Amino acid sequence: MDLGIEVICSLFNKEQLTQVFEQAYENDSIQTANTTRIYALKALYINRIDAVICFLQGKQDTLARQLCTDSFLPRASRFDELDDMEWAFGTMGMQDRAKHLATLFLEDLSDFIVACVDENFGFSRYAEQLGRSANSFDELYNALQQPLTFIDKLTLAILEKRLAQVQPKMVLLSIPFPGNLYSAMRCGQFIKKHYPAITVSMGGGFPNTELRSLKDARVFEFTDFITLDDGERPVELLCDYVLNNAQKTAATTDFKRTFLLENGAVFYNNRSSLPDYKQAQVGTPDYSDLLLDSYIHVIEIANPMHSLWSDGRWNKLTMAHGCYWGKCTFCDISLDYIKIYEPVAATMLVDRMETLIAQTGEHGFHFVDEAAPPALMRAVALEIIKRKLTVTWWTNIRFEKSFTQDLCYLLKASGCVAVSGGLEVASDRLLKLIDKGVTVKQVAQVTRNFTQANIMVHSYLMYGYPTQTAQETVDSLEMVRQLFELGIVQSGFWHRFALTAHSPVGLDPEAYGVIPDYKDIQFANNDLEFTDITGVDHSVFSYGLKKSLFNYMHGVGFDLNLQEWFDTKVPNTSIQQDFIENCLQEDVFENLKPSTKLVWIGQQPLLRPLTKTKKGNKVAYLELLFHDAISQEAVVLEESKANWLLDQLELMTPQDKAVSYGMLKERYETAFDAFEPFWYAQELQSLRDHGLLVL
Repeated sequence: MDLGIEVICSLFNKEQLTQVFEQAYENDSIQTANTTRIYALKALYINRIDAVICFLQGKQDTLARQLCTDSFLPRASRFDELDDMEWAFGTMGMQDRAKHLATLFLEDLSDFIVACVDENFGFSRYAEQLGRSANSFDELYNALQQPLTFIDKLTLAILEKRLAQVQPKMVLLSIPFPGNLYSAMRCGQFIKKHYPAITVSMGGGFPNTELRSLKDARVFEFTDFITLDDGERPVELLCDYVLNNAQKTAATTDFKRTFLLENGAVFYNNRSSLPDYKQAQVGTPDYSDLLLDSYIHVIEIANPMHSLWSDGRWNKLTMAHGCYWGKCTFCDISLDYIKIYEPVAATMLVDRMETLIAQTGEHGFHFVDEAAPPALMRAVALEIIKRKLTVTWWTNIRFEKSFTQDLCYLLKASGCVAVSGGLEVASDRLLKLIDKGVTVKQVAQVTRNFTQANIMVHSYLMYGYPTQTAQETVDSLEMVRQLFELGIVQSGFWHRFALTAHSPVGLDPEAYGVIPDYKDIQFANNDLEFTDITGVDHSVFSYGLKKSLFNYMHGVGFDLNLQEWFDTKVPNTSIQQDFIENCLQEDVFENLKPSTKLVWIGQQPLLRPLTKTKKGNKVAYLELLFHDAISQEAVVLEESKANWLLDQLELMTPQDKAVSYGMLKERYETAFDAFEPFWYAQELQSLRDHGLLVL
C-alpha cells in the first residue's frame, strides 16, 4: 500500500477538513493574517475540497471551467505571486491552468495545517528535519515518545484498518527519503506495540545511504530488521525466516546485508553466500494493489518541464541498475546502487513496458535511472518504434556528446518528451574537478540537440562546490542565464553542495580543500558538515540564484544585471554575453564510420513517374514525395536509383538487423558508381530532415 496517498485523501475531504479547522480553533493557534483569512473562509474551503480533489484525480475535468474563474476558489498567501495566467497557459490551456490554481488552493490549506495543527506536515515530506543529518537518534527518538499528532492519528487509523484486513506475518516499510523516516518509525512503533507477532523490516534509499554505520539499539524498538541495497535477496531470506524457520532464531540465521538486534547490540548480518538477483531476473513491477485512480496531479510552478514530477501518472522503470559513468566526485559512487552497473536488454525493457500498460492502462513511463545509457536509450527507442507502440517517456541523463541531433530525433519519435541532467556548476574548471566528463560547450550543444527535437530539458545546478569562488558562482549563473535565454534549457533547480560520507570528496576531503566536522555516529551517517578552506560564504548566493532561475523559467529577467538578483555585492561576470551562442555556432563534424547505423523512421513516399530529356534521349525518373507530420519533401531521382533507394529505406526501418553506412555504400557501388557523391547530394541530404537518421 501507498500510505502517503491514502493519508492525503483521508485528510483533504469535507469531514476531515472540518475537524482540521475545529482543531486549529481549539489549539488557539490562528495567529497570523494568513491563517485568520483561511479560517474566515473555512466554509468555502470545506465546500470546495471534495470537488478539487476529484478534479486533481482526473475524475471531474469539467470543473476546470469553474476553477479558472476568479471567485470559485478562496485565495490566501499562495496566490499573492500568481503567475501571469495568459503567458503561462494561453487562452485555451484550461486544464493545466485549473490544476495550477487547485494546487495553490491545497498549498494554502497545507500552510494552515502547518501553522495551526501539525508543524511537521508536508505533502511529500513529513518531519523531514528529524531525519536529515541525524547523527544521533536522540531528537527523533524523543519526538516518537510524544503524544500522537493529528496526522499521526489519521495515518495509524488507516494502517490499523489495513492490518486487520490483511493480517500479515511481516510488514516492510520503505523509507526512500528523510521526509519518510518519522512516519515509518511511527508505523513500526504502532505495529510493535499493538501487533507484536508481526515482523517489521525497513529498507529503501534512506537506510541504504544513511544507516550503514548504525549503532543505536533503540532503533529496534521500531523495527526488527533493516536491509541495505538491493532488496530482493535480503527480503527473500527474511520471508523464509518468518514463514519457515520457527525453530531458528535470527541470531542463528544467515541473512544478507541485514541489521538486527543481537544480545542487546546492533549486529550486521551478511553471512549468506547467496548472490543477488540479476536485473533480468527481478521481473516487472506490480502496481495492482495501489490506488492508481486516487493520485492527485498537481502543478506547483507554471513550467511544463517542471510539472512532470507532480503531474501525470508515470509508470516507473529503470533501464540500468547503477551509473555507467560512476565518477562524479560529489556522488555516492562507493555505494552499490550506483557502483554496480547492470543494464537491462532493450527487448526485455519494452516487454515490461507492455506488461505495465496492460496492467495500469497508462502509457506514460519515467525511467528513474541515475543516468540512462545513450546506447541503451537508442536500442529502447528502436524497439518501441519497431513494435509500433505509442508511449510517452522521460528520464535522467548525462549531457554527453553521444546525444547527437539524429539520436535526439530518434528518441522523440519513440515518445521521449523530456530529459533531466546535471550541468552542476557551469564552469569548466569545476566540471573537471567534479570529473563530470562534460564541458559547458558540450552541454550547450547537447541541450540544443534535444530542444530542436522538441524534447524538454531540465538541468540540475549546484553551487558551493569545494574551492568554488564567488566569481565562478556568478559566471555559472551567467552561463545559465544564456542557456535559458536561448531557449535550449527549459527548467532547472539550484542545489547547495552537500558533502556526503560515501562520495569521493567525503572519502578524501583534504584532496578537495574541505575540512569535515566528524561527529560520533550512532544513527545516520551521510551529510557531513564541513569548512571550505577558501572561506567563501556560499549561503549569500542562495536566494539570488533561486530567484533568478525562477524568473528565467518564466521567460523574464534576462536583461537584468546579475547584481540585481542579490542583496549583497557580487562580482561582475567575466563571461561574454554571446558565449553560449558562439558554442552553438561551431560545426560538429560528422565522422561516418563503416559501422555507423542508418535508420529510416519516416513514411514511405508517394511516387510519380517523370521523363526528362538528356542530350536528346528520354530518361525515366521518379519523384518521391515524402510526407511527415507537418511538411513534405520531394526528391527526384533516376528511376533505377529511386527504386534502389526505396528498397534500402524498407531495409532501414527499425528491425533486428540494422543497416550500416558501410553496407549501404557497398550495395550502392555494386549497382552504380561512387557512393559519396550520391550520399552528399542535396536529394539524399534533404531526407535527413524527414526520417533518415545516422546513429
